[in-house]
Amino acid sequence: MITRPLQTIVIVGGGTAGWMAAAALSRVLRGHYTIRLIESAEIGIIGVGESTVPHIRYFNDTLGLDEADFMRRTRATFKLGIEFRDWRRIGDAYMHPFGDFGHPFEGVKFHHHWLRLRQHSPLPDIAEYSFPIVAAKLGRFTPPLTDPRSVLSTFSYAFQFDATLYAPYLREYAERRGVVRTEGKVVDVQLRGDDGFIEAVVLESGQRVTGDLFIDCSGFRGLLIEQALHTGYESWSHWLPCDRAVAVPCASRQPPTPYTRATAREAGWQWRIPLQHRVGNGYVYASAFINDDAATHALMQRLEGAPLADPRILRFTAGRRKKTWNRNCLAIGLAGGFLEPLESTSIHLIQSAIAHLIELFPDCRCDPAQVDEYNRLMELEFERIRDFLILHYHAIERDDSALWNYCRTMSIPTSLQDKIELFRERGHVVRYKDSLFLEPSWLAVYLGQGILPRSYDPLADRLDVTLVKRQLEQMHALIRRAAQSVTMHADFIRQHCSVQPS
Repeated sequence: MITRPLQTIVIVGGGTAGWMAAAALSRVLRGHYTIRLIESAEIGIIGVGESTVPHIRYFNDTLGLDEADFMRRTRATFKLGIEFRDWRRIGDAYMHPFGDFGHPFEGVKFHHHWLRLRQHSPLPDIAEYSFPIVAAKLGRFTPPLTDPRSVLSTFSYAFQFDATLYAPYLREYAERRGVVRTEGKVVDVQLRGDDGFIEAVVLESGQRVTGDLFIDCSGFRGLLIEQALHTGYESWSHWLPCDRAVAVPCASRQPPTPYTRATAREAGWQWRIPLQHRVGNGYVYASAFINDDAATHALMQRLEGAPLADPRILRFTAGRRKKTWNRNCLAIGLAGGFLEPLESTSIHLIQSAIAHLIELFPDCRCDPAQVDEYNRLMELEFERIRDFLILHYHAIERDDSALWNYCRTMSIPTSLQDKIELFRERGHVVRYKDSLFLEPSWLAVYLGQGILPRSYDPLADRLDVTLVKRQLEQMHALIRRAAQSVTMHADFIRQHCSVQPS
């Protein structure tokens, strides 16, 4: 079969999704294709996705970005994990770290030794065996080492940055590599009569822009994927009932912490994201249980410093497009779906969509087998993250408000229920080859939200209890000493990547 290679890629929409796609494609395709990005300066950037997961480091490394320069330009801080407050019940707190809990020995995973030993004598909380948690609580940071013998090799890190600065940063990168930006609003989408592929988009000025492959980064409205191609949307709001957020930055009153905080509130949860120059704040809530004015008032009353802007209301429906690739159009970012920012996954889903596109890069036919595989991969990604988020809402004891009563008693997907039962029975964490959240992440949330296994791996019983206790004591002391020995987070930023005085 004679095929025609792509010549022109048209990205509709800028922001984080559009410019991440443009930057990555310009790096990988290296001038062999025409890449055009259409955006309007009149359409604002959502720009609240300021917290990330460690995978973004690999994206930045692929582009060849200098980390210190990136952090200065985006006012970034380092992130070792996410602290959850008041989720299981008011007064509780735990941290989801970007790293391991202890280390396995004698062929048995660490948490099974911990589960066994705690039946014999009091033990420190499992968090005390995680370097990133201990360091984060001490306000300290250091990059990980590569020596597997060192406790400083047992973790990773991400960033907390200003998303409104990240997109312009990537725009500079992409335009230096040949991406052409066109200012304008898309007012019409023209489809080919024979196969329904997108042939061109028409701008408000009357300009007609043709292309072979179209990438929809137009945000929630899905200008191409939904309004033109009528792809359909699968709502998950019955499991993730929060459908709005109010966001506002405020002044900092303390050195930035190397972690993000998510505090459960009456009708949702509040984020705190410390940057170099300010703190990002938001209240993610369910409009069925609180109105916009009350949510805004609740957030403003809880700011730690003076507000630096007016609060903004965002509306969304948790879920995904039924296809994120339809004909010759891919939806990336909010156009493809939205899973609330509880675990900082929005930018990761953009990155994942771009990576799968590059792996399955098409010709002009957009072969259905490639398209189906892409959609299968993205569906798995969305569903696995969905289950992880639902776990936070469902595994609770709170009964102090209507939202938490609903979440505690709601039915959950079978895929999640099976995972919970496997862990509850013997501490087994379901593992996938390709998944964003690995065993330590699930372990942190299971235990942090009160799901304790009834038993543990029977292979742990092969070891003498006294020997295991000594191993854990040594591990606990080693992690504490290592965390206390590294640099304060604020000092590390000041030494390596602080914003230069103007």
